Amino acid sequence: MITERIDRVTGIPQKYRKAFLPPPISVKIELTGRCNYSCAFCARGQMLRRQSDIDREFFERVVKEMKEAGVEELGLFYLGESFMVPWLPEAIKYAKDIGFEYVFLTTNGSLCSEKKVKACLDAGLDSLKFSYNYSDVEQFESVARVKPKLYGKMIANMKSAFEIREEGNYKCHLSASYIEFDGDQGKRMLEAVERIKPYVDEIYALPLYNQAGFVTKQEEKMGMKSTVGNRGRLDNLRDGLPCWALFSEGHITWDGILTGCCFSHTPDFDFGDLTELTFMEAWNSERAQWFREKHLKKTIKNTPCEKCFVAAA
Repeated sequence: MITERIDRVTGIPQKYRKAFLPPPISVKIELTGRCNYSCAFCARGQMLRRQSDIDREFFERVVKEMKEAGVEELGLFYLGESFMVPWLPEAIKYAKDIGFEYVFLTTNGSLCSEKKVKACLDAGLDSLKFSYNYSDVEQFESVARVKPKLYGKMIANMKSAFEIREEGNYKCHLSASYIEFDGDQGKRMLEAVERIKPYVDEIYALPLYNQAGFVTKQEEKMGMKSTVGNRGRLDNLRDGLPCWALFSEGHITWDGILTGCCFSHTPDFDFGDLTELTFMEAWNSERAQWFREKHLKKTIKNTPCEKCFVAAA
């Protein structure tokens, strides 16, 4: 179950509760920083960083390096929409061929056509999750800030992915998550969840993140209320400190930066540049250990992480 895997990472196993660490359980690597949505709860639309696609040679080098280091799970996404990358199925196949037992992907669902999904399943994708954050087409248009017709396309693509999996007897786990923007969103999502229940194995809710404070003002403007830090999924919230993103999961941007934040739009959270350092050198860099020590002592005042807590206070 995807929720079991999420809980394992966000729970920060005991052996990860120190400054100098073994390789993380999971790593998300960004194939592209681009996205065809402009969601109000995401800072990507503010263009705080350059957005392009990962160099394929670098991708293959660092993924192999991570596998050899002992990383168990690989997510082929971070802040962008990976279905915008033509060679996504080849990236999946490469990861599977070098030995990753679990390769996962999250998508907004609008671009994963029947042909693309089948290619990903043929390549060996283990988990495909849809970000299904809108109760109806009106909310979709308001929050995602794209053409409303994509709402129906997203649902149609979920149905298509399910049919492809069933007909081809693929082992890929299908799931969906949604964000509870405020106290009423959970109720608003009840009918929306019923629409897609037949097409996914699992559906779970997430709290609203403020992404280091970068989207707080626009969230509040829309009546949304964010949580402190990244506390995992709504049914099993973790303490905000220490933040699991520093300890049990790595995040790599399309331009090769290993960052300590699950929503890093600026260099403030950088551990190291993987075009110059090995993965493990960056994972245990002085900067990485400094962040972890602050979180373990719960003394994040005057650190970049403070923004995440002040913004949601």
